[in-house]
Amino acid sequence: MQLHKKSAVILMNLGSPDSTEVKDVRKYLDEFLMDKRVINAPYIFRAMLVKGIIVPFRAPKSAEAYRSIWWKEGSPLIVLTKQLQEAVQDKMPVPVEIAMRYGSPSPKAAYDSLLQQVPDLEEVVLFPLYPHYAMSSYETAVEYMKEVKEKYGYKFKLSVIPPYYNHPEYINALAGSIKPFLEQEYDKVVFSYHGVPERHIRLGDVTGCHCLQTEDCCTKPSVAHTQCYRHQTFETTRLVTEALNLPKEKVEQTFQSRLGRDKWLEPATANRLAELPAEGVKKILVVCPAFVSDCLETLEEIAMGGKEIFEHAGGESFTHIPCLNVQPQWVETVVDMSLNAASGN
Repeated sequence: MQLHKKSAVILMNLGSPDSTEVKDVRKYLDEFLMDKRVINAPYIFRAMLVKGIIVPFRAPKSAEAYRSIWWKEGSPLIVLTKQLQEAVQDKMPVPVEIAMRYGSPSPKAAYDSLLQQVPDLEEVVLFPLYPHYAMSSYETAVEYMKEVKEKYGYKFKLSVIPPYYNHPEYINALAGSIKPFLEQEYDKVVFSYHGVPERHIRLGDVTGCHCLQTEDCCTKPSVAHTQCYRHQTFETTRLVTEALNLPKEKVEQTFQSRLGRDKWLEPATANRLAELPAEGVKKILVVCPAFVSDCLETLEEIAMGGKEIFEHAGGESFTHIPCLNVQPQWVETVVDMSLNAASGN
Protein backbone atom coordinates (compact mmCIF):
# COMPACT_ATOMS: atom_id res chain seq x y z
CA MET A 1 0.00 0.00 0.00
CA GLN A 2 1.25 3.50 -0.85
CA LEU A 3 0.43 6.86 0.66
CA HIS A 4 -0.82 9.48 -1.77
CA LYS A 5 2.05 11.63 -3.02
CA LYS A 6 0.39 14.68 -1.46
CA SER A 7 0.44 13.11 2.01
CA ALA A 8 2.89 13.29 4.91
CA VAL A 9 3.37 11.90 8.43
CA ILE A 10 4.04 13.54 11.79
CA LEU A 11 5.33 11.53 14.74
CA MET A 12 4.36 13.30 17.97
CA ASN A 13 5.98 12.84 21.36
CA LEU A 14 5.76 14.59 24.72
CA GLY A 15 8.81 16.85 24.51
CA SER A 16 11.79 17.82 26.62
CA PRO A 17 13.62 20.90 27.94
CA ASP A 18 16.07 22.46 25.50
CA SER A 19 18.90 21.88 27.97
CA THR A 20 19.54 20.85 31.56
CA GLU A 21 19.84 24.48 32.66
CA VAL A 22 17.32 25.36 35.38
CA LYS A 23 15.87 28.18 33.26
CA ASP A 24 15.10 25.80 30.39
CA VAL A 25 13.68 23.16 32.69
CA ARG A 26 11.54 25.83 34.39
CA LYS A 27 10.20 26.95 31.01
CA TYR A 28 9.39 23.38 30.00
CA LEU A 29 7.70 22.52 33.30
CA ASP A 30 5.66 25.70 33.15
CA GLU A 31 4.33 24.85 29.69
CA PHE A 32 3.72 21.21 30.64
CA LEU A 33 2.01 21.76 33.99
CA MET A 34 -0.08 24.72 32.82
CA ASP A 35 -1.77 22.39 30.35
CA LYS A 36 -5.39 22.11 31.52
CA ARG A 37 -5.39 18.43 30.58
CA VAL A 38 -2.45 17.75 32.89
CA ILE A 39 -3.70 19.72 35.88
CA ASN A 40 -7.39 20.14 35.20
CA ALA A 41 -8.09 23.00 37.63
CA PRO A 42 -9.39 26.53 36.99
CA TYR A 43 -6.75 28.69 35.30
CA ILE A 44 -6.15 31.07 38.23
CA PHE A 45 -5.72 28.24 40.71
CA ARG A 46 -3.56 26.29 38.26
CA ALA A 47 -1.34 29.33 37.64
CA MET A 48 -0.89 29.97 41.37
CA LEU A 49 -0.08 26.33 42.00
CA VAL A 50 2.26 25.82 39.04
CA LYS A 51 4.02 29.17 38.84
CA GLY A 52 4.03 29.92 42.56
CA ILE A 53 4.71 26.55 44.14
CA ILE A 54 5.47 23.56 41.90
CA VAL A 55 7.83 24.95 39.26
CA PRO A 56 10.04 27.11 41.57
CA PHE A 57 10.69 24.10 43.81
CA ARG A 58 10.65 21.37 41.20
CA ALA A 59 12.77 22.97 38.45
CA PRO A 60 16.17 22.68 40.20
CA LYS A 61 15.51 19.05 41.17
CA SER A 62 14.24 18.20 37.69
CA ALA A 63 17.28 19.86 36.13
CA GLU A 64 19.51 17.65 38.24
CA ALA A 65 17.51 14.59 37.19
CA TYR A 66 17.80 15.53 33.52
CA ARG A 67 21.56 15.99 33.89
CA SER A 68 21.83 12.42 35.18
CA ILE A 69 20.39 10.97 31.95
CA TRP A 70 21.32 13.61 29.32
CA TRP A 71 23.24 12.36 26.31
CA LYS A 72 25.99 14.24 24.52
CA GLU A 73 23.59 14.55 21.54
CA GLY A 74 20.90 16.06 23.79
CA SER A 75 17.71 14.88 25.46
CA PRO A 76 17.29 11.09 25.07
CA LEU A 77 13.61 11.47 24.17
CA ILE A 78 14.35 14.01 21.43
CA VAL A 79 17.33 12.06 20.10
CA LEU A 80 15.38 8.80 20.02
CA THR A 81 12.36 10.40 18.38
CA LYS A 82 14.60 11.84 15.66
CA GLN A 83 16.18 8.43 15.17
CA LEU A 84 12.72 6.91 14.83
CA GLN A 85 11.82 9.58 12.30
CA GLU A 86 14.90 8.75 10.23
CA ALA A 87 14.24 5.02 10.38
CA VAL A 88 10.59 5.45 9.39
CA GLN A 89 11.48 7.94 6.66
CA ASP A 90 13.79 5.36 5.06
CA LYS A 91 10.74 3.13 4.54
CA MET A 92 8.15 5.78 3.63
CA PRO A 93 7.38 7.31 0.22
CA VAL A 94 6.33 10.63 1.77
CA PRO A 95 7.94 13.15 4.16
CA VAL A 96 8.03 12.33 7.88
CA GLU A 97 8.40 15.06 10.51
CA ILE A 98 8.31 15.12 14.31
CA ALA A 99 6.49 17.43 16.69
CA MET A 100 6.46 17.77 20.46
CA ARG A 101 3.49 18.63 22.64
CA TYR A 102 5.76 20.81 24.76
CA GLY A 103 8.97 22.45 23.63
CA SER A 104 10.61 22.02 20.23
CA PRO A 105 9.96 21.22 17.45
CA SER A 106 6.48 22.69 17.68
CA PRO A 107 3.42 21.49 15.74
CA LYS A 108 3.55 24.66 13.60
CA ALA A 109 7.20 24.03 12.76
CA ALA A 110 6.33 20.47 11.70
CA TYR A 111 3.37 21.60 9.59
CA ASP A 112 5.39 24.36 7.91
CA SER A 113 8.28 22.02 7.16
CA LEU A 114 5.92 19.58 5.46
CA LEU A 115 4.36 22.35 3.39
CA GLN A 116 7.80 23.41 2.21
CA GLN A 117 8.41 19.85 1.03
CA VAL A 118 4.89 19.31 -0.36
CA PRO A 119 3.34 22.71 -1.21
CA ASP A 120 0.08 21.13 -2.33
CA LEU A 121 -0.15 18.92 0.76
CA GLU A 122 -3.58 17.28 1.07
CA GLU A 123 -3.27 15.02 4.11
CA VAL A 124 -1.16 14.70 7.25
CA VAL A 125 -1.20 11.44 9.19
CA LEU A 126 -0.62 12.16 12.88
CA PHE A 127 1.02 9.30 14.76
CA PRO A 128 0.88 10.04 18.52
CA LEU A 129 3.70 8.19 20.22
CA TYR A 130 1.36 7.22 23.07
CA PRO A 131 -0.16 3.72 22.83
CA HIS A 132 -2.87 4.42 25.42
CA TYR A 133 -5.57 7.08 25.66
CA ALA A 134 -5.04 9.52 28.52
CA MET A 135 -6.19 13.11 28.66
CA SER A 136 -2.72 14.17 29.83
CA SER A 137 -0.88 12.48 26.95
CA TYR A 138 -2.73 11.22 23.88
CA GLU A 139 -5.70 13.58 24.15
CA THR A 140 -3.72 16.76 24.78
CA ALA A 141 -1.31 15.95 21.93
CA VAL A 142 -4.06 15.31 19.40
CA GLU A 143 -6.20 18.27 20.43
CA TYR A 144 -3.20 20.61 20.36
CA MET A 145 -2.33 19.53 16.82
CA LYS A 146 -5.94 20.21 15.81
CA GLU A 147 -5.92 23.62 17.51
CA VAL A 148 -2.72 24.69 15.75
CA LYS A 149 -4.08 23.50 12.41
CA GLU A 150 -7.26 25.53 12.87
CA LYS A 151 -5.48 28.59 14.25
CA TYR A 152 -3.23 28.94 11.21
CA GLY A 153 -5.82 27.88 8.68
CA TYR A 154 -3.98 24.91 7.19
CA LYS A 155 -6.13 23.36 4.47
CA PHE A 156 -4.87 19.79 4.52
CA LYS A 157 -6.76 16.94 6.19
CA LEU A 158 -5.47 15.67 9.53
CA SER A 159 -5.87 11.89 9.95
CA VAL A 160 -5.16 10.69 13.50
CA ILE A 161 -4.04 7.19 14.40
CA PRO A 162 -6.19 5.95 17.30
CA PRO A 163 -4.70 4.44 20.48
CA TYR A 164 -2.98 1.19 19.61
CA TYR A 165 -2.65 -0.39 23.05
CA ASN A 166 -4.13 -3.64 21.72
CA HIS A 167 -2.98 -3.45 18.10
CA PRO A 168 -1.41 -6.81 17.16
CA GLU A 169 1.68 -5.20 15.62
CA TYR A 170 2.32 -3.04 18.69
CA ILE A 171 1.80 -6.02 21.01
CA ASN A 172 4.17 -8.15 18.93
CA ALA A 173 6.81 -5.41 18.88
CA LEU A 174 6.54 -4.91 22.64
CA ALA A 175 6.63 -8.64 23.31
CA GLY A 176 9.61 -8.95 20.99
CA SER A 177 11.48 -6.28 22.93
CA ILE A 178 10.90 -8.14 26.19
CA LYS A 179 11.59 -11.70 25.00
CA PRO A 180 15.44 -11.60 24.99
CA PHE A 181 15.45 -10.57 28.66
CA LEU A 182 13.41 -13.61 29.66
CA GLU A 183 16.48 -15.76 29.04
CA GLN A 184 17.93 -14.55 32.32
CA GLU A 185 16.72 -15.71 35.71
CA TYR A 186 13.88 -13.61 37.11
CA ASP A 187 11.13 -13.84 39.70
CA LYS A 188 8.77 -11.30 38.18
CA VAL A 189 8.17 -9.02 35.22
CA VAL A 190 6.86 -5.65 36.42
CA PHE A 191 4.84 -3.64 33.90
CA SER A 192 5.19 -0.05 35.13
CA TYR A 193 2.87 2.45 33.43
CA HIS A 194 2.82 6.20 33.84
CA GLY A 195 0.19 6.97 36.46
CA VAL A 196 -2.72 9.40 36.25
CA PRO A 197 -5.10 10.74 38.91
CA GLU A 198 -8.25 8.68 39.35
CA ARG A 199 -10.30 11.79 38.60
CA HIS A 200 -8.82 11.79 35.07
CA ILE A 201 -10.25 8.30 34.60
CA ARG A 202 -13.67 9.46 35.77
CA LEU A 203 -13.54 12.60 33.62
CA GLY A 204 -12.74 10.48 30.57
CA ASP A 205 -15.64 8.11 31.16
CA VAL A 206 -17.85 8.71 28.12
CA THR A 207 -20.74 6.89 29.84
CA GLY A 208 -20.43 8.85 33.06
CA CYS A 209 -21.26 5.76 35.09
CA HIS A 210 -18.73 2.99 34.43
CA CYS A 211 -15.09 3.76 35.27
CA LEU A 212 -13.96 3.01 38.83
CA GLN A 213 -17.53 2.20 39.86
CA THR A 214 -16.68 -1.43 40.59
CA GLU A 215 -13.44 -3.30 41.19
CA ASP A 216 -13.84 -5.23 37.94
CA CYS A 217 -14.95 -2.28 35.77
CA CYS A 218 -11.96 -2.68 33.45
CA THR A 219 -12.92 -6.25 32.56
CA LYS A 220 -16.61 -5.53 31.95
CA PRO A 221 -17.34 -4.65 28.29
CA SER A 222 -18.13 -0.96 27.93
CA VAL A 223 -17.85 1.85 25.41
CA ALA A 224 -16.01 3.68 28.21
CA HIS A 225 -12.94 1.60 27.41
CA THR A 226 -12.33 3.62 24.23
CA GLN A 227 -10.98 6.42 26.44
CA CYS A 228 -10.10 4.55 29.63
CA TYR A 229 -6.37 4.60 30.27
CA ARG A 230 -6.63 2.11 33.13
CA HIS A 231 -8.48 -0.48 31.02
CA GLN A 232 -6.10 -0.03 28.11
CA THR A 233 -2.99 -0.56 30.24
CA PHE A 234 -4.47 -3.75 31.69
CA GLU A 235 -5.21 -4.96 28.16
CA THR A 236 -1.64 -4.31 27.01
CA THR A 237 -0.27 -6.25 29.97
CA ARG A 238 -2.70 -9.11 29.37
CA LEU A 239 -1.97 -9.38 25.66
CA VAL A 240 1.81 -9.23 26.08
CA THR A 241 1.63 -11.77 28.91
CA GLU A 242 -0.27 -14.11 26.59
CA ALA A 243 2.05 -13.46 23.66
CA LEU A 244 5.07 -14.41 25.76
CA ASN A 245 3.32 -17.24 27.63
CA LEU A 246 4.32 -15.67 30.93
CA PRO A 247 3.01 -17.34 34.09
CA LYS A 248 0.46 -14.95 35.63
CA GLU A 249 2.12 -15.25 39.03
CA LYS A 250 5.29 -13.83 37.48
CA VAL A 251 3.59 -10.69 36.19
CA GLU A 252 2.66 -7.55 38.07
CA GLN A 253 1.34 -4.17 36.92
CA THR A 254 2.06 -0.87 38.66
CA PHE A 255 1.82 2.89 38.04
CA GLN A 256 4.64 5.41 38.39
CA SER A 257 5.34 9.17 38.35
CA ARG A 258 2.78 10.37 40.89
CA LEU A 259 2.49 14.16 41.21
CA GLY A 260 0.49 16.08 43.81
CA ARG A 261 -1.87 14.91 46.54
CA ASP A 262 -4.72 13.51 44.46
CA LYS A 263 -5.48 9.80 44.59
CA TRP A 264 -3.67 8.20 41.64
CA LEU A 265 -3.95 4.80 40.06
CA GLU A 266 -2.47 2.06 42.21
CA PRO A 267 -0.40 0.18 43.10
CA ALA A 268 2.44 2.69 42.98
CA THR A 269 5.61 1.38 41.34
CA ALA A 270 7.93 2.84 43.99
CA ASN A 271 5.90 1.24 46.79
CA ARG A 272 5.87 -2.17 45.17
CA LEU A 273 9.59 -2.07 44.42
CA ALA A 274 10.19 -1.50 48.12
CA GLU A 275 7.85 -4.33 49.10
CA LEU A 276 8.72 -7.08 46.63
CA PRO A 277 12.02 -8.29 48.17
CA ALA A 278 10.26 -9.02 51.49
CA GLU A 279 7.79 -11.15 49.49
CA GLY A 280 10.61 -13.27 48.14
CA VAL A 281 10.83 -11.47 44.80
CA LYS A 282 14.54 -10.81 44.49
CA LYS A 283 15.09 -10.65 40.74
CA ILE A 284 12.88 -8.54 38.50
CA LEU A 285 12.56 -7.24 34.98
CA VAL A 286 10.84 -3.86 34.60
CA VAL A 287 9.23 -2.67 31.38
CA CYS A 288 7.45 0.67 30.82
CA PRO A 289 4.88 0.18 28.01
CA ALA A 290 3.29 3.63 28.30
CA PHE A 291 6.46 5.04 26.75
CA VAL A 292 7.77 4.11 23.31
CA SER A 293 10.91 6.25 23.72
CA ASP A 294 13.21 6.18 26.72
CA CYS A 295 13.05 9.41 28.68
CA LEU A 296 13.38 10.89 32.16
CA GLU A 297 10.61 8.66 33.52
CA THR A 298 12.24 5.46 32.32
CA LEU A 299 15.96 6.24 32.53
CA GLU A 300 16.07 8.23 35.76
CA GLU A 301 12.89 7.31 37.64
CA ILE A 302 12.95 3.58 36.89
CA ALA A 303 16.39 2.45 35.68
CA MET A 304 18.16 4.53 38.35
CA GLY A 305 15.70 5.45 41.10
CA GLY A 306 13.65 2.27 40.91
CA LYS A 307 16.78 0.13 40.95
CA GLU A 308 18.01 1.94 44.07
CA ILE A 309 14.69 1.45 45.87
CA PHE A 310 14.56 -2.25 45.00
CA GLU A 311 18.14 -3.02 45.95
CA HIS A 312 17.92 -0.99 49.17
CA ALA A 313 14.94 -3.15 50.15
CA GLY A 314 16.95 -6.33 49.59
CA GLY A 315 16.48 -6.99 45.89
CA GLU A 316 19.31 -8.79 44.14
CA SER A 317 18.78 -8.20 40.41
CA PHE A 318 16.98 -5.29 38.74
CA THR A 319 16.83 -5.10 34.94
CA HIS A 320 15.19 -2.20 33.15
CA ILE A 321 14.01 -3.26 29.70
CA PRO A 322 14.51 -0.39 27.21
CA CYS A 323 11.54 1.14 25.43
CA LEU A 324 10.78 0.28 21.81
CA ASN A 325 12.89 3.25 20.67
CA VAL A 326 14.10 2.35 17.16
CA GLN A 327 13.84 -1.42 17.22
CA PRO A 328 13.21 -2.75 13.68
CA GLN A 329 9.90 -4.41 14.55
CA TRP A 330 8.62 -1.15 16.05
CA VAL A 331 9.78 0.84 13.03
CA GLU A 332 7.85 -1.55 10.77
CA THR A 333 4.81 -1.14 13.01
CA VAL A 334 4.91 2.65 12.73
CA VAL A 335 5.27 2.42 8.96
CA ASP A 336 2.42 -0.07 8.54
CA MET A 337 0.04 1.81 10.83
CA SER A 338 0.82 5.11 9.11
CA LEU A 339 0.15 3.63 5.67
CA ASN A 340 -3.13 2.12 6.81
CA ALA A 341 -4.29 5.35 8.48
CA ALA A 342 -4.03 7.46 5.33
CA SER A 343 -7.39 8.41 3.83
CA GLY A 344 -9.15 5.80 5.91
CA ASN A 345 -7.29 2.84 4.38
